[in-house]
Amino acid sequence: MAKAAPSTDDDIFALRLERSAPDLWPMLDALYGQLPTYATFKAALLKTLRTAWAQRPAELKLLDLRRDLEPDWFQRSDMAGYVFYIDRFAGNLKGVLDKLDYLQDLGVSYVHFMPCLKPRPGDSDGGYSVMDYRQINPSYGTMAEFEEVAAALRARGISLCVDLVLNHTAKEHAWAKKAANGDVKFQDYYLMFDTPDLPRQYERTLVEVFPDNAPGNFTHYPDFGKWVWTTFNEHQWDLNWANPQVFLEIVDIMLFLANRGVNILRLDAVAFMWKRMGTRCQSEPEVHMLLQALRACSRIASPAVLHLEEAIVAPAEMLPYLGRGKHDGKEGNLAYHNSLMVQFWSSLATRDVRLMAHVIRAHFPETLTNATYATYIRCHDDIGWAVTDEDAAAMGISGSGHRAFLSDFYEGGFPGSFAQGALFQVNEATGDKRISGSFASLAGLEKARDPAEVEHAVQRILMGHALIAAFGGIPLIYMGDELALLNDYGYLSVKEHAHDSRWVHRPRMDWDKAATRHEGETPAQRVFAGTKHILARRKATPALHAGYGTRVVETGNSGVFAFVRVAPTGPVLCMFNFTETWQHLPEGWARSMGVTHMHDALSDQAVVAHHGNIALPPYARVWLT
Repeated sequence: MAKAAPSTDDDIFALRLERSAPDLWPMLDALYGQLPTYATFKAALLKTLRTAWAQRPAELKLLDLRRDLEPDWFQRSDMAGYVFYIDRFAGNLKGVLDKLDYLQDLGVSYVHFMPCLKPRPGDSDGGYSVMDYRQINPSYGTMAEFEEVAAALRARGISLCVDLVLNHTAKEHAWAKKAANGDVKFQDYYLMFDTPDLPRQYERTLVEVFPDNAPGNFTHYPDFGKWVWTTFNEHQWDLNWANPQVFLEIVDIMLFLANRGVNILRLDAVAFMWKRMGTRCQSEPEVHMLLQALRACSRIASPAVLHLEEAIVAPAEMLPYLGRGKHDGKEGNLAYHNSLMVQFWSSLATRDVRLMAHVIRAHFPETLTNATYATYIRCHDDIGWAVTDEDAAAMGISGSGHRAFLSDFYEGGFPGSFAQGALFQVNEATGDKRISGSFASLAGLEKARDPAEVEHAVQRILMGHALIAAFGGIPLIYMGDELALLNDYGYLSVKEHAHDSRWVHRPRMDWDKAATRHEGETPAQRVFAGTKHILARRKATPALHAGYGTRVVETGNSGVFAFVRVAPTGPVLCMFNFTETWQHLPEGWARSMGVTHMHDALSDQAVVAHHGNIALPPYARVWLT
């Protein structure tokens, strides 16, 4: 007799558990199977998953079903993201409701609220020092208001992303307070040591994340006699993921947020989750086991939810976060394409795309399994010049020399630089420096002194947005970049921000500029219109689906970067002129890439060759079919 069709929530849960069990239990067996409490842990995890599913609102269960039926929903060309701090964008959560028309006007279908869970008072590392994962930052509103905004976004087809910090909590978190008060159970939630001996041994191979204002990786607390692992800041205590109770607690939190209407969980600082003596304690194999298991938990109890894994590391180290080897197709759905961002700025400064083409071709596969990139040009963070000595040597240049050049160029001091940025951190041991700055200021708009310089800055911004829209993945526009907002130096007068130059590119939204975005020809109006057009044309071009390959191709012109989107309906040849001068490519070369129509999908216009050549104006961008 045939088995009856699933008709109850219990049946659906059982089917999803069966589907994801092979991705879940082997990981947990490897991580925790030798512990005497393992059987109890597994029973508790199953109970957590069942409870979260039972409590999931019916509307979200319907969304789960829709996304199970359309598993490529996040790879489609109608996906485009927008990233903002709630207070700087709209004041508070209620204010966001008044700005939904603006988001729809721009053409976004994914919104990332920068850290919005309840942070510690005072310096909270921009909100990444969380003291309560189940409450919203009270200056933004309440959890009820958050759910109202999530529902309003969902009604407009906009997915909501929030940050979930996995490596650490604030020292003010309830777990940390209990640990500081001597509760042994909660001391085991963190990495605490009775003497400095082991911390000193670990330090020999660790790197400092914030050497200027948070040197070292451990903090001594005489009042309760422990050395605590604090990778990022003294007030951020690293969690002990070797303790299965930490895994259980985080799953419960993760599903709590999913049931409040979160669609994408940006898992922060994942590279640091597992510690091993004698290593950097970054990207250890157990990190990927943990992340696959967390993803399986979401697929069981909230399958409409994606995982975006924040790992700003070298390509070989980053790709496993999208699933490689035994984790292929089973780990993160999204990861930041940091190399594309770094190489964009490198090529703009040098007017030479050869290093960019080499890095992308050498280190990134043409396609990914059940995953894609979050592509971006700017974000809330600084820019670290992730150019390896090996990649630089392949181009015949010095890695340290090129990184120093890029820092000097984008700080604004290099002769002839169009950029204006600010130093973030300087590593005295290596000489490496990181840079802060808004897209518009780094692209030359702040320093522009005549119409030609303004024009070049505007075109650089639009070329960057066209690049991330076509490359493959979900393009993310950082708040204000669509209006060409400049650096905001007001952060220097705010005590909690003055030590952190990243606040220079975290301005408050200029709603006066936004109100006139459809009028006139100012840089803000031109950039908004251009960005909106890019996202609309992306949506109208299904061949940019992230499941289709991205193949970097040689142009024979060091100023022009190109790749082919390998779509079943025919290729799209995407070309970008990284110089302020006209460049030319042979029509025959373009046709050899599979181009047949000579139609630019970006401008929606025919491309006419002149004397057998395609002419590309300064900072041109073309999606040729």
